[in-house]
Amino acid sequence: MKKLKVVHYINNFFAGIGGEEKAGISPEERDGAVGPGMALAQALGEEAEIIATVVCGDSYFGENLASAEKDIVAIIRKHQPDLVFTGPAFNAGRYGVACGAVAKAVEEQLGIPAVTGMHEENPGVDMYRKDLYIIKTGHSAAGMKKTVTSMASLGLKRAQNQLVGPPEEEGYHVRGMRINYWAEKRASLRAVEMILKKVKGEAYQTEYPMPDFGRVEPMPPVLDFSKAKVAIVTSGGIVPTGNPDRIESSSATKYGIYDISGLDSMPADDYTSIHGGYDRTYALEDINRVVPLDVMRDLEREGIIGKLADYFISTTGTGTSVGSARAFAVDFSNKLLEDGVNAVILTST
Repeated sequence: MKKLKVVHYINNFFAGIGGEEKAGISPEERDGAVGPGMALAQALGEEAEIIATVVCGDSYFGENLASAEKDIVAIIRKHQPDLVFTGPAFNAGRYGVACGAVAKAVEEQLGIPAVTGMHEENPGVDMYRKDLYIIKTGHSAAGMKKTVTSMASLGLKRAQNQLVGPPEEEGYHVRGMRINYWAEKRASLRAVEMILKKVKGEAYQTEYPMPDFGRVEPMPPVLDFSKAKVAIVTSGGIVPTGNPDRIESSSATKYGIYDISGLDSMPADDYTSIHGGYDRTYALEDINRVVPLDVMRDLEREGIIGKLADYFISTTGTGTSVGSARAFAVDFSNKLLEDGVNAVILTST
């Protein structure tokens, strides 16, 4: 039996090239299996062979989305594989977004089945779950062997046109797609049985689980803003020109704190937007549209607010996981509290 040809996509870290200092490398090609591809090849067994590996830095992909995707797809097309794997990315946000984008492009542009793997909090899951089969993974690469085994099993089924089972059997994230099937009991009867179990406190399994992003209890209202110290926090990607903290244009892993003391307005020459999720034209024309320093200074002079904090806090919202965003907030909230900030103006795009 002829072996299936497989191409594998990984990032700079898993290729053994380096960490963040090598995240800017452009797409390049390696022969055979590399890094996690070794375990993937073992899981594929005699049915398939990894003939090539494509490597790209996470930062390069995030900052050059269109061209990076085009170059990677061109490399994959050249090999004419039967199956493509990307990742697994676990909970690495930028990597997950890249894996999802590459896999989606491969399926749509080349008509080749693709499989990837991510942790539930990876932003790539919500971005691509409806487009792809994404195997569930743990938080870190500690579960690599189990993950690639599941990826290999699902990938082989797809490449061989075998029937793919439901998420709970195959181990992939629920795709939010409804598929018709013949059930032993009609829907009304199943619904009644389910609600009776719920009323009795018995275990039951919903047929349509809803996402749970958690709940944040609102703080008490600020009773007198004229005595309050207010800070600006934005997910609009506004940073000093040159982006000194190297905040990612999507799937951010960091945030920045920037001085605005002595400024009455956001100077266009000194600040820019590095956000990769919206048309930045109007933001670049007037940075105050995202960080409303001019309006806040007016409110400060008029005594409507007591004082504006001497800095604003910024990150990029697009693709950033809930877990990362929560960690940012916990971290910088300590500074806000230490500085006596009573309220925050949150701006998006």
